[in-house]
Amino acid sequence: MPNQAGAPGPASPVANAGTPVADRIRDRIRKARGRFRANDNIAAYIETGELEQLRQEVADKIEGVLQALVIDTASDHNTRDTARRVAKMYLMEVFAGRYAPQPPVTEFPNVGRLNELMIVGPIKVRSACSHHLCPIIGRVWVGVMPNEHSALIGLSKYARLVEWVMTRPQIQEEAITELAELLQDKMQPDGLAVVMEADHYCMHWRGVKDSESKMTNSVMRGSFLKNPDLRREFLSLLAGRTK
Repeated sequence: MPNQAGAPGPASPVANAGTPVADRIRDRIRKARGRFRANDNIAAYIETGELEQLRQEVADKIEGVLQALVIDTASDHNTRDTARRVAKMYLMEVFAGRYAPQPPVTEFPNVGRLNELMIVGPIKVRSACSHHLCPIIGRVWVGVMPNEHSALIGLSKYARLVEWVMTRPQIQEEAITELAELLQDKMQPDGLAVVMEADHYCMHWRGVKDSESKMTNSVMRGSFLKNPDLRREFLSLLAGRTK
């Protein structure tokens, strides 16, 4: 059984050794009636040693893609090890938020009964569009209106949680909604606001090839949604920081 806390479980039985590790993980998720969409975290279903096995499987598949593109990886010194590098990049870096458990975040009681607007950002975002697997590079700002019962988290932990959510293939609208839900659940503030501005390389690099366009969107919860003055204050404080 997978470790639902996200930590690796026991090693897979020898009887499964002939089954591709991707199939074993997928079967585990299906039996648990879980999901494995592009922006889902599946760390709870990955057992000890399987991530390295998965990396090798992905490298083999990438090698097949290079062969299908008629790239001679045997004699081309520049692409001879590309499949291994790309597999490592996907699993350990650009899509790491799918395979790694949530980073530990210490929560502190609001001893000082803080109840004024706090803004964190800009936090650098590196994500990927799930339509073309092209980079999404941008910035996130988080606004928090705490109450006396709210949990507070360290400044660096915002960046860690943002990175964990964003290092997955996804669309920007869904990414900041997931980030807002995660922060709301951890902190339980009166209000929460998340704004993201990003360049999408599926527009810069391909298609219309428009290098100037950016996408900006926001999620407002609680008092930011109900109180227009608070929302205006938050957005006005960001106005000078988004240029």
